[in-house]
Amino acid sequence: MVIAVAAFSYSAWMLAPTSEPFGARSVEWIRAKLPFGNQVVDEVEHVYYTVNAPKKGGPQLTKLPVIGLGNPGGTSTASTKGAKKDPTWPPPIKPVFPHPLKGEGQWRPTGPPVNGGPPILVTTYRPDVNYPQLLAYVGWFDQSRTAIAFYPGRYEPPHAAVRGPMMVPVSQRQRLLATFNAGFIYADGHNGSTDNGQVNEPLKDGNATLIGYQDGRIGIVDWHGGPNTGPGVAWARQSLAPIVWNGKLNPELNTDPNSSQWGYTLGGVTRVWRTGVGVDRHGNLIYVAANDQTVISIAQILQHVGAVRAMEFDINPEWHTFITYGHIHGLDPRQVGPNPMQANTRYLVPDDRDFFAVYSRSPGPITVPFG
Repeated sequence: MVIAVAAFSYSAWMLAPTSEPFGARSVEWIRAKLPFGNQVVDEVEHVYYTVNAPKKGGPQLTKLPVIGLGNPGGTSTASTKGAKKDPTWPPPIKPVFPHPLKGEGQWRPTGPPVNGGPPILVTTYRPDVNYPQLLAYVGWFDQSRTAIAFYPGRYEPPHAAVRGPMMVPVSQRQRLLATFNAGFIYADGHNGSTDNGQVNEPLKDGNATLIGYQDGRIGIVDWHGGPNTGPGVAWARQSLAPIVWNGKLNPELNTDPNSSQWGYTLGGVTRVWRTGVGVDRHGNLIYVAANDQTVISIAQILQHVGAVRAMEFDINPEWHTFITYGHIHGLDPRQVGPNPMQANTRYLVPDDRDFFAVYSRSPGPITVPFG
């Protein structure tokens, strides 16, 4: 009977609509449905990632991957010379290695220009001299040329006030520039979220909160304001406590392997794919994804690339997703940072988890376009 009940539960779980890979979906069933399943998966993952942790040293990379789509249809560039002309553009990322590779830390535009300039810049660089094989993939979004929307997924947040399309709406794709993953799921930190004044899950005091205001501005706040955001806010998404504040690392970041504060199943010390978002001193959004990072090292990357406030987003190799889109011959999605577990078309079809879409900026209030 026990086997029959488990088989029925697993079959129903796996046959439900999903965008997750088979293996990840099976693991999620173990976590959610089996007694002590979360602890079992946690231990297995700890052992696996410990055994497969990167070793210090080793051969140097000889070249960096080509990322982004260039700047088709426009003449603007994001070279060092161009950056000096626009004080809001980020400076090139200072190389960590004494002999940088070609293009390392140099921003390049991706996708079509908006109002005569690049709305998104991308780059890669090696963040740690002790691990010469590791790469950080970085995206920068010009708040004057982009509008960022937040969308619930099929199952996350669990109690969305309006579930919506669970993907980028077809009607909005002609101005789509990029998409990227959101933060930890609600069960792994009571990370609340709101959409157009409606509460999906109540906001929790003390959590870092990425906020999109109705005038188009983006901000990260250390939330202490009750379950909802109030007027003037288009959306809000929380994910654990801040990791960078006023340009400095959160002093509570730790390397305690038993702490779940910075990752419910893997904690903060396990080296795994991690993502994070930050805002620079001009209020522009920065997204980072990097392999084999601890919570401290992902915070250091965000600090190094210019974030004055930052928060950790989703972790593990299944979930990091940063995609940019070209429009020369229809919609052309390209992943920034490899993830073989997710297709380039993720977020163009219904997805299980919430996510963000980056659009070309248009005048007026910023609301979440579900149509």
